[in-house]
Amino acid sequence: MPQFFLNKRLIVLLVSIIVLVALIGFSLRERSKLSWPEQFLKDTAGLVQSLVSKPAHLVAGFFENLQDLQNTYEENKELKSRLEKLVSLEAQVHELEKDNNELRDILGEEETLRDFKPLQATVIGRNPDRWHEMIIINKGKTNGIKKNMAVVTSHGLIGKVKTVNQFSSTVQLLSAMDPKNRISAIVQGETNVFGLVEGYDKEKKALLIKAIPSGVEIKKGQNVITSGLGGVFPQGLQIGKVIDVKPDQYGLNQTALVEPGADFYDLENIIVITRTMAQPNEADMGESEGKEEDL
Repeated sequence: MPQFFLNKRLIVLLVSIIVLVALIGFSLRERSKLSWPEQFLKDTAGLVQSLVSKPAHLVAGFFENLQDLQNTYEENKELKSRLEKLVSLEAQVHELEKDNNELRDILGEEETLRDFKPLQATVIGRNPDRWHEMIIINKGKTNGIKKNMAVVTSHGLIGKVKTVNQFSSTVQLLSAMDPKNRISAIVQGETNVFGLVEGYDKEKKALLIKAIPSGVEIKKGQNVITSGLGGVFPQGLQIGKVIDVKPDQYGLNQTALVEPGADFYDLENIIVITRTMAQPNEADMGESEGKEEDL
């Protein structure tokens, strides 16, 4: 009797394995539609998943909303703090502008190197092979655009107008590897330090400010703006912040690496800057052309 039950169990096991293999083979073959047991199991599983997923999503969404609410609260506090500082800065700027205008009236000065007119434009083209060198904008001669005008974004200077057509213009970026492009710049501090933006370090993604005297102390984080002394750009356009300083190859001057304020990669809306103060006459510009080309 025990031998009979043992054989019976073995036969049941073998039959079960055969049936299982057959079912697996049946389920793996290509079919136009499922059998009713498979369809029933899939429908049942889908119904159960649907019933479980809805409460799970509701719970997960509730906790995500709580997290978003907490983040919004923290951001709101920070924005309120910044807003209070902004109100204070606006009041200070208003007073400084008032004092400045009064002093200019007393001295009889009508123009400064900071005077300029902005003209909004949109980037309409960019060559993939020269992505870091040139962009095309939708404004040209008919809009008053001229060669060598400064081009900025809300975060800072990005380049200059290189060529002008009737309805479009080409802008050369600061990241272009062109040794002829030089910008007269100021490193702001207790005492302003003058230098020239010459070149771009692709590895560090930084502009190079050269011709800084070796005895001058330049610190990380100092702000860099245009000086307005090149005769083309107005003074005070944001360029970036110093991230490193190193001596040049001869040790007579220093080179400051400046992180640009603007993003040269992602450009869509830009502003072309027209300097309103009279530029040097062409004879003077011709004499200085070999010494400095203002970008």
